[in-house]
Formats: sequence, C-alpha cells, structure tokens
Amino acid sequence: MTTALITGSTAGIGAAFARRLAADGHNLVLVARDTKRLREQATELHDGHGIEAEVLTADLAEDKGIEAVAARLGDRKNPVDLLVNNAGFGNKGRYLDVSMADELRMLKVHCEAVLRLTSAATEGMRARGRGGVVNVASVAAFVPRGTYGASKAWVVQFTQGAARDLAGSGVRLMALCPGFVRTEFHDRAGMGTDNIPSWMWLDADKLVAAALHDLARGKTLSIPDPRYKALMGAAKLVPRGMLGAVSSRTGRKYGPR
Repeated sequence: MTTALITGSTAGIGAAFARRLAADGHNLVLVARDTKRLREQATELHDGHGIEAEVLTADLAEDKGIEAVAARLGDRKNPVDLLVNNAGFGNKGRYLDVSMADELRMLKVHCEAVLRLTSAATEGMRARGRGGVVNVASVAAFVPRGTYGASKAWVVQFTQGAARDLAGSGVRLMALCPGFVRTEFHDRAGMGTDNIPSWMWLDADKLVAAALHDLARGKTLSIPDPRYKALMGAAKLVPRGMLGAVSSRTGRKYGPR
C-alpha cells in the first residue's frame, strides 16, 4: 500500500483528499494544527476504509512545524509516495489593511513551506523513481489581487518549473487551481460569502476526483472545472492593466467581505 501525506487535512479540500485517497486504499499521514481533530479524522478513516492513518501535529507557519513534516517526508524507511501541500488560509482586508505579521505568515505557509516540503518529498521520490506532489494553488494566481493571489501565483510557477526539471524522473508535480469551494476556508478568515453567485461554488469531493485524474494524466496544472477554465481562458485575452481593474471591481462586488 502506498502512503500519502496531506497538509491541512482536517477540513475542506484537504479532508476531501484524505477521504478519496483512503477510499482508494492509500495509507495516510495527516497533518494539521489541531491534534484532537486529527485523531478523530484518523480513527474515522481507519475504521471506514481499513487503512493506516498517522497523525502529525504541525503549524506550518513555524519553522518547527515545517521541519517536523520535512523530516517525515525524508524518512526512507517509511516513504511517502504522494504529497498534497494543501495547508493555507486567507486574510480579510485589502493591502495595508492586513498586518505585516499576517502577510508574512501567509508567505511562510503558502510559499516557504511548499518549497521546503516539496523538496523534502521529491528528493526521495526521485531516488525511488516514482512519486507525486500536488501543490494546491488557486485561480487567484492568474489575476492581480493582493498577497493571496501573489503567493498562489508563486506556487503555480514553482510547481511547473520543478516539474520540468524533474521530467523523466518518474516524479510528477502538479499545481491545483480551484475557484470558490464550499469549505471552512472563508469562515475561518471571517469572510462573508452570501454575495458570491451560486454558480461559482465547487464541490470539494468532485474537485479532488478531477485533480487526481489530471495528476494521473501527467498534467502540471489543473483547473478542474469547465466554468473556471473558461474564465481563466478569457482572462488571458484581457490586457494586464485592465485585468487588474476588473479584478479589483469584481473582488469588491463578489469577493468575500
């Protein structure tokens, strides 16, 4: 049985990955900050699917947390075959409304942790000649919209560049770019979502199924929904300056408040 490590596993997209991978027979290493929720999740997945679910409590906004997960990824005796870098969060407010400490914390989780954990995982994967990494980004990566979008743009560029460098090694890397997904994400950030049109919402389980299908096909970028693929395709045709203005107006109208 192969093993998958999922960061931010207790809610949202991470929990959907855990459910799907457990159902497919993968053992799991579940990573999040809340030990109680991790243990409950591990028990549920073990009892429901007969897989082994290891718990690793770690805060990826701290060096100690990143180092603990990196050490687990580097364990050659108990190798991880699939890494899902899903941990992340949003900050409520526009640029300069958010504290510098919160902005830097976001970069720590979205960029530094993704870099360090991807590197820790792929070193062993390359030596074994197999493995995969899914780095969860966002369609926000493709529009100029603050630190969140900028950090996710970094995830996309880093992942696709690393995928090219590792081509032919047996290691697959893919950036996953969802749109609005019905999870705890916005509630945790204190963002209201009543103003977001219903057609923009995605189901986490369907999203994960599409993402894993894209990974198996060798894609390095996954936008797993026709609606968002169409939106991102249209965005490429709009001049960058105009796109920024449209993004700002749309964010104020439809974005979380």
